Amino acid sequence: MTTEKVAFTGARQTLLATLYGRALDSRSDHPVLGDTMAEETVRRIAYDFTRFHLSRGEATGVAMRGRQFDEWTAQFLAAHPDATVVHLGCGLDGRVFRVAPPAGVRWFDVDYPEVVELRRRLYPERAGCRLIGSSVTDPEWTAEIPGDRPTLVVAEGLTMYLTAPTMEALVHRIIDRFPRGQFVFDAVSPLGIRAQRFNRALRAAGATLTWGLDDPRRLESWDPRFTLLTELAAVDLPWIDRLPPHYRIACRIMKLIPPIRRMGLLLRYRFSR
Repeated sequence: MTTEKVAFTGARQTLLATLYGRALDSRSDHPVLGDTMAEETVRRIAYDFTRFHLSRGEATGVAMRGRQFDEWTAQFLAAHPDATVVHLGCGLDGRVFRVAPPAGVRWFDVDYPEVVELRRRLYPERAGCRLIGSSVTDPEWTAEIPGDRPTLVVAEGLTMYLTAPTMEALVHRIIDRFPRGQFVFDAVSPLGIRAQRFNRALRAAGATLTWGLDDPRRLESWDPRFTLLTELAAVDLPWIDRLPPHYRIACRIMKLIPPIRRMGLLLRYRFSR
């Protein structure tokens, strides 16, 4: 089996931590995501994943977030079987394989060119899925995607590495390009930004979180065509019972303190021209 050497640094390196979290979850007797492709991919990369020091609870948290986005994606495709899906900052996430969209769906995975090239070497081609090598902050990537269908834009583990101006520009770009659809992403609060020094995976990667969202409704003021549909705190995800006991206790305590409960949010917005 051929192994791939990876020399990513900073925020790019965190995609390996996320991949490792999904792989650890797949090894569980009762996985949340059950992403066996993640486990196979980890084995094909020459990298010391243990440097992230991911605990079982942290790995389960990664899987919980991924499953929620998978479910939102599946719900959108059930309503729009001819949709376009744009997966921004896709990293090494195998969402297109887990969701297995209908044949009529056009799927685009977007990430830095070096990440896309690694994906090409690690993952098989899939009909209906195209890779685009570009920074998500570069406005040119939208021109490569037809804007003629209902569109779901998924950005998992991405927005917290942007700034408020670049995030606002991204929202406008999506709404101006696609006729209608949803934008789903996760965000951390300003308190979460301040608490990042306690995140071992971030420290190991040498990455820095830069954007904290204090109020999800704030994005509606950026554009009247953008409407919040769902706000879900990470500690309220439905698979909390899969966490180790001490993590479940911590989640119950966090729910009682509003600023801490809202440190991590999963958000779903609707947009329409």
